Amino acid sequence: MAVEIKLPTVLRAHADGQATVAIEGSTVGEVFQTLVERYPGLRGNLLDDGGGLHKFVNVYKDDDDIRYLDGLDTKVHNGDVLSILPAVAGGSETA
Repeated sequence: MAVEIKLPTVLRAHADGQATVAIEGSTVGEVFQTLVERYPGLRGNLLDDGGGLHKFVNVYKDDDDIRYLDGLDTKVHNGDVLSILPAVAGGSETA
């Protein structure tokens, strides 16, 4: 089952500049494992040392945040879209 993964601009350099990649798998975790095997530079940006989803990355299956589904165990189907959004933090205290 091919799943489309949309990569944010900041991660595209680790995936040969691609904005989207198609990966096969039956869960988000399987898809991510294949993704980081194909593009090892993405591993530290997506997964923590234990293989779990990095806490500063948000992943949506279609329009649903996988943290509110089954996390990396969320089932995916042919044609699903996974969007990866790095968390944005910071800012300035100047007025």
